[in-house]
Amino acid sequence: MPRGSSPKRERQYEHIKESVLDRGESERTAEEIAARTVNKERARHGESKSAARGSTHDISSGRRGGLRSHQGARGRTYDQLYNEARNRGIKGRSKMNKRELEHALGR
Repeated sequence: MPRGSSPKRERQYEHIKESVLDRGESERTAEEIAARTVNKERARHGESKSAARGSTHDISSGRRGGLRSHQGARGRTYDQLYNEARNRGIKGRSKMNKRELEHALGR
């Protein structure tokens, strides 16, 4: 956590980190997700010196997580699938649509 964080943000950080660890993510990933989420909330509430426009004009982190989760009605976005295909080195991915990417990734 950044220096000068309030006790509330410290508790929020620990809570998010524990939740991510419970999902089976690594310690490093859990810390990164928790820090990013808390920093965004700090920016949204005017607790940081500077903030990106997206941090202050987007929907809250809690609500966004529910709406944009991988378990949604339509699953992951095309961009998420494409990036995973790129990471896995799947050939022909640029010509695939969302359904084809899901199939190629075995989803």
